Amino acid sequence: MADTLYLSLWYPNLRLAGLGEKLTAVLTQFAAHGGEPRVYAATVWPISWNEPPVFQRVYGDGEGAAQIGQAVEEALEMLHDDYAYEFQIGWNLWEVELGGGLEPRWVRQPRLVRVTGYGPMFDEGAYEQDGHLRIDFGSDQAFLQEGAELDSVAARHVEQNVRQLVELSGAVEKASGATARLMWSELGESLAQRLAARLGAVN
Repeated sequence: MADTLYLSLWYPNLRLAGLGEKLTAVLTQFAAHGGEPRVYAATVWPISWNEPPVFQRVYGDGEGAAQIGQAVEEALEMLHDDYAYEFQIGWNLWEVELGGGLEPRWVRQPRLVRVTGYGPMFDEGAYEQDGHLRIDFGSDQAFLQEGAELDSVAARHVEQNVRQLVELSGAVEKASGATARLMWSELGESLAQRLAARLGAVN
């Protein structure tokens, strides 16, 4: 069963004024680890996720996407301690194309990743559990490929995706100066355990 994968990052004594610097540091690591150098969209959420956005700008992809610094600066013009700041960026992973009775074909495909910075009062202090910054990677399917036959070729691509995830996680932690990080899933299941069981079927 597919699950949603997150990475939470915490910083010691982070002041609201320093949130933009941390967001920029995290977003800029994507380009070096299989992602895009620009931001697709920015959204500012007030008070909680139940409220409508007070700011939303869709820049688009490719040449239309925004420079990271520009997008962060625009969104954080509305700097409040009970707001959350979400940025969408592209990240490329190996995915398998099935169907038509043909052999499975592996291709690098972009997915939308959401990077969110939390004000300390947003959603009643949600940062304590979710992190000062949270990266939403979306479905963990690319790291498990539970619907595909896991032969040696598939296993190699899954391992490459996982390596890219691990390297990006380490890079954002180091670049942004995080003192704690946690990879977690919506259903509470361990990706490492599920991956070990999945890859064990190949050996």
